Amino acid sequence: MPLTLALAAERWPIAGAFAISRGAKTEAEVVVAELGDGKARGRGECVPYGRYGESVASVLAAIESLRPRLAAGLDRQALQGALPPGAARNALDCALWDLEAKRSGRPVHALAGLPEPRPCLTAFTISLAAPEVMAAAASGAADRPLLKVKLGAPDDPRRIAAVRAAAPAARLIVDVNEGWDEDNLAANLAACAEAGVALIEQPLPAGRDAALALVPHLVPICADESARDRHSLAALVGRYDAVNIKLDKAGGLTEALDMMAEARRLGLGIMVGCMVATSLAMAPALLLAQRADFVDLDGPLLLARDRPEGLRYAGSWIHPPVPALWG
Repeated sequence: MPLTLALAAERWPIAGAFAISRGAKTEAEVVVAELGDGKARGRGECVPYGRYGESVASVLAAIESLRPRLAAGLDRQALQGALPPGAARNALDCALWDLEAKRSGRPVHALAGLPEPRPCLTAFTISLAAPEVMAAAASGAADRPLLKVKLGAPDDPRRIAAVRAAAPAARLIVDVNEGWDEDNLAANLAACAEAGVALIEQPLPAGRDAALALVPHLVPICADESARDRHSLAALVGRYDAVNIKLDKAGGLTEALDMMAEARRLGLGIMVGCMVATSLAMAPALLLAQRADFVDLDGPLLLARDRPEGLRYAGSWIHPPVPALWG
């Protein structure tokens, strides 16, 4: 069926700043694709990510290039070959899922053969900063059961020790964003083990992570930047214990579901993550979160405001979306 396409680039202010090893930002830049058939409309949101060579302009252009094919009836299955994994395909894939749900009157989980989603526990992110600043942030969030701690700079052992002292009861995930190297890997792994960290994400740069197969995993190690789609996973076995599945990397819910199945087949643990974005971007990932070992879908909690029909967060518990949002 022919589809109309509406595109919007939006900026959502972050509450304070969001800092990782690659830099800091004060707003989330997202692209929203809306598809309609004259009777129903579906939406999808994505975050262009410079780490993968994406920008708002390039994502808008990639989606725009498919306007004629959408008008001719491009469906979700054909979309998988029409665009590579990435933000542009994610926005369209999620919009097509939402449109199908609105057309049929059946929720996406039913269309995908998945159980009805239930509330799930998400991590809450502590941005990279000086140890004392991170300790203060952790103290303010110490009642949350799961904290995600951004590392990837000199003096990381002091940072994780400070966070642990400030939030003694919280379970900790460390996210390095490729910020360590072979020289400091062992010392940083030991510091994380000493702090009782449950998982470490992407300690070494993608493509330069062979050393992970040679060192004891004092803490389980999760691939993020090294894990793009299901085809990237087999090469990670022996280096990583788990993979972080993000819709913006995989190119949408369709590929992410296949990626999750392949990760389980390979014996890898699963984390479901996100970029900093609104609830519209989180809602599809909640379907994956139901079967994940770790969930990090706190994007809206980091914003100064969210969409009016956004997800309901009760502390660190995320509740499934209302149909007006997605799915």
